[in-house]
Amino acid sequence: MAGNSQRRNRRTSNKKGMQVGSGGQRRRGLEGKGPTPPASARKGHKKNRVANAQARQAAARRPAPRRGGAKGTSEMVVGRNPVYEALRDGVPATTLYVQQYIDNDERVRECLQLAGERGNINLMEAPRPELDRMTKGLNHQGLVLQVPPYEYAHPEDLTAAAYDNDEEPLIVALDGVTDPRNLGAIVRSVSAFGGHGVVVPERRAAGMTAGAWKSSAGTAARTPVSRVTNLTRALEGYQKAGLTVVGLAADGEHTVEDLEQLSGPVVIVIGSEGKGLGRLVGETCDYRVRISMPGGAESLNAGVAAGIVLYEVARRRA
Repeated sequence: MAGNSQRRNRRTSNKKGMQVGSGGQRRRGLEGKGPTPPASARKGHKKNRVANAQARQAAARRPAPRRGGAKGTSEMVVGRNPVYEALRDGVPATTLYVQQYIDNDERVRECLQLAGERGNINLMEAPRPELDRMTKGLNHQGLVLQVPPYEYAHPEDLTAAAYDNDEEPLIVALDGVTDPRNLGAIVRSVSAFGGHGVVVPERRAAGMTAGAWKSSAGTAARTPVSRVTNLTRALEGYQKAGLTVVGLAADGEHTVEDLEQLSGPVVIVIGSEGKGLGRLVGETCDYRVRISMPGGAESLNAGVAAGIVLYEVARRRA
């Protein structure tokens, strides 16, 4: 009897007790996981490795995306009045260096105030020998403004901006204009008459320096400038894109007011005041036009000439 009772107790103790619910896990485990992906999408499969290799080869053959144009070089504006004018006129700047123990006159206080109002210009105090070294001995008067390199646009960016706005491209190219103030004035005129940018060559030509920024009266912030290694080749590229290249020359065969092509997509090429257009650039132009001058002046300043032609183009497009 005792043995039978022990055997029953052992059997009873081996029974499973109450089970905690599965919470639907078993039901979810029975659900399908969707269609089986193709072999080319299954990691580790031979066809997946082949597909990945083909994708890498296609990416290598694909041309790299076009980047913007070249960058200029950094620049130092030195002296109390030049620094003040650069800050007042909105010339981009990264750092204002102030000499230690400088005489805190009115101009210095104005420069510090303008730099502080910008909010993105670092103020650095430096000993006089350090400023002398930075400026290579120029008379900095205790103030040096660091101007960052200008980021030039790509020539194609100028036409793309016009087409994005459903407008006919209007571009000014400069050949041999070496005065930064003229460049700034032309940028200002291009902005005023609805142009889409300015093209300048890398050599023997003015770039976007602090002086050009000042002459542009702030319009350089919204009017792109492109810098090219070969101006003739850049003009040929515009011609292939459907633009008419019109050179401004004192002995041009047409007058500005008579050339109908100025109302379409156009590049206006302006040479230096003394030499005019270079030979290759002049030969590349589709038309050469002159400005009628009843007063008999031999030539006009490049900035003035650009303003006259741009006004004529804007008048026709109005």
